[in-house]
Amino acid sequence: MSGQNLVPPGSVAARMCRFLRNRSIRAYLVGGYVRDRLLGRESHDVDFAVEGDALGLARKVADWMRGSYVPLDDERGTGRVVTRDEYGRRLFIDFAVLQGGDIAVDLSRRDFTIDAIALDVDALESPSCEFIDPYDGRADLEARLVRAVSTTAFRDDPLRTLRAVRLAAELGLRVEPRTEELIRRDAGLIATVSAERVRDELSRTLAQPGAAGNLRYLDELGLLGVILPETVNAKGTDRFERSLEVLRALEGLYAAIRHSPFTIRYSDRLLSHLHQFTSGDRQRLVLLKLVAFLCGVGDAGLVGPILRRLRFSRSEVELARAIAAHRRRPGQLRSAEAVTRRDVYRFFRDTGQVGLDLLVLFLAERLAVQETSPDSNQWKEDLRFVAALLQDYYERPEIVSPPKLIGGDDLKETFGLEEGPRLGELLEAVREAQAAGEIQTKQEALDYVKRVLL
Repeated sequence: MSGQNLVPPGSVAARMCRFLRNRSIRAYLVGGYVRDRLLGRESHDVDFAVEGDALGLARKVADWMRGSYVPLDDERGTGRVVTRDEYGRRLFIDFAVLQGGDIAVDLSRRDFTIDAIALDVDALESPSCEFIDPYDGRADLEARLVRAVSTTAFRDDPLRTLRAVRLAAELGLRVEPRTEELIRRDAGLIATVSAERVRDELSRTLAQPGAAGNLRYLDELGLLGVILPETVNAKGTDRFERSLEVLRALEGLYAAIRHSPFTIRYSDRLLSHLHQFTSGDRQRLVLLKLVAFLCGVGDAGLVGPILRRLRFSRSEVELARAIAAHRRRPGQLRSAEAVTRRDVYRFFRDTGQVGLDLLVLFLAERLAVQETSPDSNQWKEDLRFVAALLQDYYERPEIVSPPKLIGGDDLKETFGLEEGPRLGELLEAVREAQAAGEIQTKQEALDYVKRVLL
């Protein structure tokens, strides 16, 4: 692909380049956009290195495109425009100050050779437009390699150690040996990076298929123990291996739900649940993967503190804590001789927002047990168990969330009770009885309370 063909006519990138040329702004297309287009991938980010005031330019472009302006790094002069591409999809256009005032200097300070490829915006319309590729990034793309631009790349920004693994996983590349040595040398420096940046890279790494292998690779490079020191004691033990096996089973289960006919109804609804965004661009499946791993290698009580330290959102921390706290509930329910309507009500009442996550995790953990295979009778029984709970959840609201028949005022008026915890206990007893099918009307509810009080 030539430099000229890298920017499709009519695309937002082409419009942006024309905008810059018309205003005689010295600019270069760089980074992920060039890399992804060379790989034949769609890119939802367009990156420019520009001379002058990059932040001011980003504000002008946001106004011109009727998009939103986001200052990414005031100190380094990096701003973002959030807009829509020609297909209506969200697109990020980033402007950064040309480092050193020269494209050669700018590229020398970048992380990897595959990101150190540039195109001069002024030359794009010329048939002879050539890539600026001083570190043979295109050759590394062809060889499917992630290679550091310099021996100081990771010391300049330690987050790049984690980013190397994420890029390799995301793009189907491998980190070349010398770069691996540099990562091992500088792995400890990741502790100096802000928790938010580490969280985002770790989440993007977990979002890729093969999360278990990626975590093992982070461990081999010396990064995992710095990012998650709580896992250090589990390394080399059965706990560590089992936690990775659960992750593999979880991804296998997800793939089966997504890509092939699945034996449980409501697969589409389960997928929609796992695809929900918990915060930013993080999906629920990523959170479930992280919690499954952390519970496997350590104390479930540490899940909340770990996610808080990594600056996950408050809602994500609460979801993670709930998954960790109730992780054993499906297994306990499965071992019961019979699952009653009251059992189902209590399960979904107690697990709240994470009931479905727990059922998915339960199946993954059952698959991860060596003696359990998709063809075994035990697995078929596990599927029937989960299918029944899903049917109750989606089709029997009278069990999962019975309608309110009476309130606290009814109890105070009818029985002369005073405000206090006892009211809540009685109302909850009524809801359990409703879920069990024992009462259906207001009068039956009041009669039930009367019997309890007697």
